Amino acid sequence: MGVVMAVISGKGGVGKTTTTANVGLGIAMNGKSCVVVDFDIGQRNLDMLLGLENRVVYDLVHVMDENISTKQALIKSKMNPNLSFLAASQTKDKSVLDSEKIKKLIETLKNDFDYIILDAPAGIESGYEHTIEFADKAIIVVNPEVSSIRDSDRAIGILDAKSQKVKDGQEVEKYLIINRINPEMVQSGEMLSSSDILDILNIPLIGKIPEDKAIIDASNQGKPIILNEDSEAGKAYKRVAARFCGERVDFVDVESPQSGGIFKKIKGIFS
Repeated sequence: MGVVMAVISGKGGVGKTTTTANVGLGIAMNGKSCVVVDFDIGQRNLDMLLGLENRVVYDLVHVMDENISTKQALIKSKMNPNLSFLAASQTKDKSVLDSEKIKKLIETLKNDFDYIILDAPAGIESGYEHTIEFADKAIIVVNPEVSSIRDSDRAIGILDAKSQKVKDGQEVEKYLIINRINPEMVQSGEMLSSSDILDILNIPLIGKIPEDKAIIDASNQGKPIILNEDSEAGKAYKRVAARFCGERVDFVDVESPQSGGIFKKIKGIFS
């Protein structure tokens, strides 16, 4: 049975969809079968990041409501045969999501793939709750700033209260990805360091992604940055994917150490 991982943050603009595309492709590059599912009903973007926007015929709402098989709706990646994609609907809203239908869809995908990665919508409303409902694991994506961490802390609280796994007396494994790290800003104290963030959220770190302007161009071209051999962010995503596939991969220093500073000023927000 496959492992279901929800990519969450609590707010938009931190890089959830970029993370979903790159980690999903990275896992596929490691020889595992993986499907990435866009749960951002009405505002899908994952198709564009994967370069598949022109190949979408059916979406997850068609599968849940119109007897379209998952095989018909799934789109094979042009970049790796181990990666598949299931699109969100652009013509519906989050009210179409139904727990029983989602459960059936997830169970079908778990039978066919090693990894099922769900790209959560921004916010912590119904669309988010449906994304995390049947997750085995959660990838929390944050930027090194106070508002991002505060919002992710709220999202984690909902995850720990409303996921089916927690209701069954188990725990949803959580992993932290810190995105858009700027070494100069960390060194000057303008940006939180990874140790500061880990002290606040207390979640195992799975990846540190440096700021990389090439990500914008990669997104516009529909070619995930993980395919760029010269990109430090791409290399970081490769390390993250390898860790999810069970490899022991050392962390590379993508930030300069700092002492205290901004962390001491904001720690009280989370107490």
